[in-house]
Parts: sequence; C-alpha cells; structure tokens
Amino acid sequence: MDTEAGRVQGIACKDRTVTVFRGIPYAAPPVGDLRWRPPQPPPRWEGVRPADRFGPMCPQAPTEAAATGVDVPMSEDCLSLNIWTGAPSGEEKRPVLVWIYGGGFREGTGAHPRYDGEKLARGGIVVVTFNYRLGVFGFLATPELSAESEHGSSGNYGLLDCVAALRWVRDNIERFGGDPGRVTIAGQSAGAGLVNFLAMSPLAKGLFHRAIAQSHARYARDPELRYLSTSYRLPVDAERAGIRYLLERGARGIGQLRSLDWHKLVDGSHPLDTGVDTCGTAAPPLLRPVLDGWAIPAGYDETYSKGLQNDVDYLTGNNLDESGAVPGALVASLRTGRRTVRPGSPPVHVTLEQHRGAARRKFGPLADEFLRLYPAGTDDEAARASSAAARDNSRLSTYLWGVDWTRRTSGSLRTYFWTHRTRAQGRSLRGASHGSEIDYVFHNPEGGTASWTEEDHQAARNLSAYWVNFVASGDPNGSGLPPWPAFSPDTATVMELGARFRPTPVSDPARIDFWMRFFRTQQAW
Repeated sequence: MDTEAGRVQGIACKDRTVTVFRGIPYAAPPVGDLRWRPPQPPPRWEGVRPADRFGPMCPQAPTEAAATGVDVPMSEDCLSLNIWTGAPSGEEKRPVLVWIYGGGFREGTGAHPRYDGEKLARGGIVVVTFNYRLGVFGFLATPELSAESEHGSSGNYGLLDCVAALRWVRDNIERFGGDPGRVTIAGQSAGAGLVNFLAMSPLAKGLFHRAIAQSHARYARDPELRYLSTSYRLPVDAERAGIRYLLERGARGIGQLRSLDWHKLVDGSHPLDTGVDTCGTAAPPLLRPVLDGWAIPAGYDETYSKGLQNDVDYLTGNNLDESGAVPGALVASLRTGRRTVRPGSPPVHVTLEQHRGAARRKFGPLADEFLRLYPAGTDDEAARASSAAARDNSRLSTYLWGVDWTRRTSGSLRTYFWTHRTRAQGRSLRGASHGSEIDYVFHNPEGGTASWTEEDHQAARNLSAYWVNFVASGDPNGSGLPPWPAFSPDTATVMELGARFRPTPVSDPARIDFWMRFFRTQQAW
C-alpha cells in the first residue's frame, strides 16, 4: 500500500478479510533538536516497509509501561500509527475511526490489545490507533521553548502529535479504503480530554467530522472539570512548572535537556498540580495541555459562548462507577485500603466522616442542603449517598455541557450513561467502572469474550453497533437497536446504555436545582 512517505506491507488478521498495518511513521522521530518541537513530516523510505510490528511506545514510567501488558519496546522514536481495514481496495471509502488512548497524559500506547481494531473493521469501518508524546516529552512548557516557537507557544506537543496524525489520515487513508471526508476521533479519559481539546482547536478544523468523548465532558462551571482529563493550564503556570523542572535537574536551558538521554527525563513520581482549586482533595496532573492561544486559543466557556469550536457531530457520556462513585462490593476494601491522591483521580468517600467533611469543603454554605438531599447516618449510607451525588453531578454536568455546546453548533449530539456491570465470574467488583465500556466498544475484554455472559455479549453488540453507526453517519441509531434520541437542551435526560437501553432523567428536580445553584457560584473555565 502506498503512503506519501513510501510503500507499506500489512498482514492479515485472524479474520482474513481484515488487514492490519502496524507501526507506520506519521511524523519524524522527535529526537535531538526535534525534542519539544511540533512534529515534522516522516522521512521517506525506499522499497516496501514491513508494517507487521507495532512501533515503540512513547517514553513513560517503566512501572506503568509494564502495566499496559504490551510487549513492545519503549523509545523516543514513537510517533507511529496502526490501521485495520477490511476494504478490498482503495476504491472503497469506508468511514474512519481514529482512537486516542487515555492514561492521564503520562501513559498509554496505541498498541494496547484493548484497542485492537479487527472486530470493528469487520463492521465496515477503518480503525486507526496511534502514539502521542506523554509526560514531560509531550507537555513541558518553558519561556525558552515559547520563545523558540513562532506562535509563542509551548507545552502542547502531545496535542500537536494528534493533529499531525489526523493530517496523515487526511492525506493517506483513502489508499487504505478509508474516507477522509468521514473521520471520527474518539478517546477515553485523557483520550476524551484530547478529543475535547481538538474540538476546540483551530489547528484541527476540517480534519475530523465527528467526535466521541468517553467520560469527562464537563460543564465549564463544574469544579470537576479542573482536575479531570478536561483540565488545562495557563501559560504562566505551565512555564513556571517548566522552570522548576529545569532547576530540579540542574539544567541551565533546553539545549542541555535536549542533550540528555531520554531515560533520564522519565519521571515516575506523577507530580500533582496542587495550585488548582478543585473544591476538594483531588488534583490534576502537573503535565497536561496548555491554554496557549494557538493550539488551544480559549477556555471552554469562552469557546462555547462565542461558537469558536469545530462544528462536528458529538457523542459523549459517563459511567455509573466513576468520578468518585463506586459499586457497593468495593466499599469495604476501599475503607481498609490506603488511598493516595493520583493525578486526575476523583476522591472516593465511603465513611460518614468523609461524606460530611467533603460536603463542608466543597459546598460551604450549601453543605447542609446537600446533606439533606444526600442524607446518611451510617458509613454504609454515606457510601451510597456519596456515590449517588457523584452520579448526579456527572450526568447533570454533561447535560449542561451539552446545552452550551449546542447553542452555537449545527451538528448532532448524543449523550449516554454506561451502566453495565458484568456478571462474568471474577469481574463483578469493577462494576461499570472508568474505562469498562472500552471492552464492549472494541469487543476485546481481558481474557477474551469467552469469559462473557450472554448479557455481556448483548451489551457489546448494541454498544459497538451504536458506535459504528455514529462513525458512519453521525447517528447511532440503526436496525434492531433501542432508539437513542438526540440531545435536547429542553429535556434533562440521558440515554442509559448497558443494564438497560433507554432514556432516563439526569436526576430528580430538587437535586438538579441544587447542583445548578451550586455551579452558578463557581468560576467558569
């Protein structure tokens, strides 16, 4: 298969009707003088390049890399992508799904088995995964780096990698049977955060036509937005953090850092950005995207109020057991285990003392009202009440995000709430946890689908079909699927997916009123 940089040869998947192309460079290796610079075009090669192996994962802490379960090397030369296609020739124009992995902007790889695109490709779409720079390599900002840039910008190299991958798709995917006029970006957690940032970035305008953000589309006045994967930094804060990074390593400037072996720059300590007021104990990762005035020109509130976002079809939602909500089966272990604050992780309150203390800290003068709406007199009641509050918060926050998003857009919008808790043996404790829906979208659960019950298989059939339909047309509905209504600013409902497939209210009127009044007291981001 031809690309603009040279020919590549893929390999057949288990299903021989699908071919996978692995490890295709979409940008030049970001090494030497290209470290902490926008990605450059890949160098050309002669002959046919075998595309039978995944490219190296981008540098990240060794313990986290091991946790991915992916047997690929780690290297700074990591900007490659992978394609699964069932198109018999380039004459076909199948819709394209470009998947962006999560991992808190510090870990992940497009080679993860969960993201294998073979089964989705059998459904008639072309699937692309790719690597983007992480941690200090992807999100370091300093005054010197900003001065180097013709745009006065630094700190968004991982985001710029995403833009470069999308440009590669625009210029090359037709040869793989994909339609460059029907490209959907999708991601979960930090991947969803990058989807949101790309939807706000003029650099990505026209490079994609639909977006799927799996978790963390949040209202601009929701404090959770400030520490989840939607969180951004202001340039002055990002550059101050970069200066501290230089000093901690005894470096006098970026030139000295560029001369160091990348192993010496990988940081496994997961630094927190404690300067952000999140109305609680949670904190975002220190290294994350920057509101630089170029790649991300404006914050959420300004972007949506002025209609500056890319007008694309959107699908987004949250999960039952995330954002601080947990299944009852996990409560006892959470009480006895030691919990440390991890970047971007929500607080979990499973005792009466935690529930009441968090309410006082977050809601201040509204705390008594909150505790009447989410009452508890025992630890168990507190765990249930805290989870109920977290779920109401996430559903309503995404609803209010949708109200803002649709005010100045014409594309379609669908919102969901994933509620499926598997009954498969040994898997029930996770519940409908953060990221659990990925297994059902891609049909790639750990241990294989043989471990699933019929309920799991049916949930996967429905969820995968919704996603494929949306990628193809912007409408998830299709034959045999429960109807999924379009988002309406006039109706505070969300589509439940999983345990049941039906529209459901985001909460009851009294709780909706409380949260909306609380949000009005918060600064808009």
